[in-house]
Amino acid sequence: MRFSTSAAVLALPLLAAAESPLDQYKAKFQNFLGSFAGTAGPAAVQQAADEVPQQKPIVANDGSATTSTVNTKKVERLTLSNWKDTLYAPVQPGATTPEEWWVLVTGGNKTCFGRCGPVDQAFGETVEKFSTIGDSPHLAVLDCEDEPVLCNVWSAGASSLWVFDMLPQPAAVDIYWKRLNFTTITPADLLDTFDKERNEGKEAAGLKLIEGALHPFDGSIAQYNLSVPIAYVLHYLSIIPSWAMMLFVSFFSRTMMNRSMGPNQNRGANPAPRGAAPGDGRS
Repeated sequence: MRFSTSAAVLALPLLAAAESPLDQYKAKFQNFLGSFAGTAGPAAVQQAADEVPQQKPIVANDGSATTSTVNTKKVERLTLSNWKDTLYAPVQPGATTPEEWWVLVTGGNKTCFGRCGPVDQAFGETVEKFSTIGDSPHLAVLDCEDEPVLCNVWSAGASSLWVFDMLPQPAAVDIYWKRLNFTTITPADLLDTFDKERNEGKEAAGLKLIEGALHPFDGSIAQYNLSVPIAYVLHYLSIIPSWAMMLFVSFFSRTMMNRSMGPNQNRGANPAPRGAAPGDGRS
């Protein structure tokens, strides 16, 4: 596979230009940059993560969030091919009140190093609580282990909650997100977020509005239909081995140094003549 330097250069300004959710995307991009340096840190963490048993969200594809006999709300699984249709499915034509979605962004050993188990469990138990609340939001799960390209489209990281307010197209889509603690998250925390959102507003509940170029619906990248191609580029860059990155950086740096030092070397080896040669009697 030929590595295109223009693709890597393109990714940098896109990440820098994003106003939100840059905070959560920095970690993913820093891991990618770490592969250039060839450090043992990320590799050692990944090796340790591979030894952790694979943890999957406890929400099931059949719509049941847990193994309980409680008739729970249906939990959709979002993929690159169905996510927009799924989020727009409950929206009625001409509706003025948005349909709200809560989407848990989770992962596995590669995306959250096996630490998403408590988050998945807390969300699954919250699903059962929502089944008894009439105005509870629609629910879905995005697994970055299974859908890495879609997570790049959203610029989403594992262990986070995304809230979508969906109106009929072409109305703007308000999206909020909140980081979920890997170890201390409980169903009570999610229910408290829901209560504060309903009574005091999303900002009071700790939800941050997503704006800027990386907005999955209304951002400039999405409007120019570039979000999916760029997401694939970032995905392929992330799976390139660190040794290949080191070879590329070494080759690229040497090439640039040779080009910059070449004229100076030639100038030193062939100095320009000064005046006439000795013994020349011509005037």
